[in-house]
Amino acid sequence: MKILVAVKRVIDYNAKVRVKSDQTDVDLANIKMAINPFCEIAVEEAVRLKEAGIATEIIAVSVGPKACQEQIRSALALGADKGIQIETDHISDSLNIAKLLAKVVKSENIDLVIMGKQAIDSDNNQTGQMLAALLNCGQGTFASKLEIKDQKVLVTREIDGGLQTLSLNLPAVITTDLRLNEPRYAALPNIMKAKRKPLEVKTPQDLGVELKQHTKLLKVAEPSKRQGGTMLNSVDELIEKLKSEIQGI
Repeated sequence: MKILVAVKRVIDYNAKVRVKSDQTDVDLANIKMAINPFCEIAVEEAVRLKEAGIATEIIAVSVGPKACQEQIRSALALGADKGIQIETDHISDSLNIAKLLAKVVKSENIDLVIMGKQAIDSDNNQTGQMLAALLNCGQGTFASKLEIKDQKVLVTREIDGGLQTLSLNLPAVITTDLRLNEPRYAALPNIMKAKRKPLEVKTPQDLGVELKQHTKLLKVAEPSKRQGGTMLNSVDELIEKLKSEIQGI
């Protein structure tokens, strides 16, 4: 079984996000970047399937400028076997990413795609669903448990009413939830080995995909600051304050 894992380069979740002064985008200057946390969970799940003898090869794919090779190397250090960078400076939306990944899935004869349910920057939660539609295959979103039995993928997902288990034929697309696993840390020897693992660089033109702008970013602004609370000395004082605020509305 060949597994494709999509990894995205995002601002490290511990870093403080800054907005550019002209509000055109987020300021990425001198800020730490990392693998999207949900993508990291996807890598861990693929590595566990390989350790269990189910998967034979894991391919980590990222779309973006040359800098995203850093995140591919991180995935290789965690246990992926091969990396593919689709190089573009174009600000790609979910549909463009899905089209590029679909081409890689077909060219590499991928059996299973595991990817994060969303990225912590754009927060769209769209790419996995779009990819499954383009491939015309089954999808299991928000996976909290994953099993491979009799050439089928059993995906347990959390829904409002409890847990739902889907049985999917291969090939399939799985998107990961936080509770699927806890990613491991890359050991130093594996980080060194990752530098020697193969990493191919392709372009959208190589894959026969024309990137189109389907969405437009109008403005980026910081959330409004919360007002400080008021300390009250008694319940009676609270009641009087609530009455006065209600009358003022």
